[in-house]
Amino acid sequence: MVRLVVATGNPGKVTEIEEYLVGLPLELELKPEDVEVEEIGETFLANAALKACSVAMATDEWAIGDDSGLEVEVLDGAPGLYSARYGKTDAERIERLLFELGDDLHRQAQFVCALVVARPDGTIAFQAEGVCQGEILRTPRGSNGFGYDPIFYMPNHQMTFAEMAPELKHRVSHRGQAFQLLLPQMHQQFGSGL
Repeated sequence: MVRLVVATGNPGKVTEIEEYLVGLPLELELKPEDVEVEEIGETFLANAALKACSVAMATDEWAIGDDSGLEVEVLDGAPGLYSARYGKTDAERIERLLFELGDDLHRQAQFVCALVVARPDGTIAFQAEGVCQGEILRTPRGSNGFGYDPIFYMPNHQMTFAEMAPELKHRVSHRGQAFQLLLPQMHQQFGSGL
């Protein structure tokens, strides 16, 4: 088993990432509390790399960093890198976004997820980015998921992320798409347990 440190303080994120890595000889763990990473990158990929590389060097273990957010076209890509800081709670973030969109008819948006795996020396081993296209509804729908899921609607599935069964969201989401690109590389590296 190879230890893979997830560059987050959120145990829920570890569980979520674990679900994508089933079948790999990896033991996931949360980053140490004393390891802080300032997200100063100008892209999701840059922030994911900062997280993965910093945590890998601090722990001398393999590490995975993830950064994601929602980009709304008519808001010039906002909330973007600030998706998690757009309000104090999910409800406040949704309320602010809907207020800023107002009655605008152009509601195209995309979720972006960047994943970076770093070697114990802090160098980048693999990286991938997944993008999921959709649009923003005027009112929330559904009770699954978190964050902006109740207002992110996928026309080709005719439902919001919050209305999807977890298996479907896993497959079609930005994070699911990023993992689909990353997994072949990870299987090649870790498939034999190193």
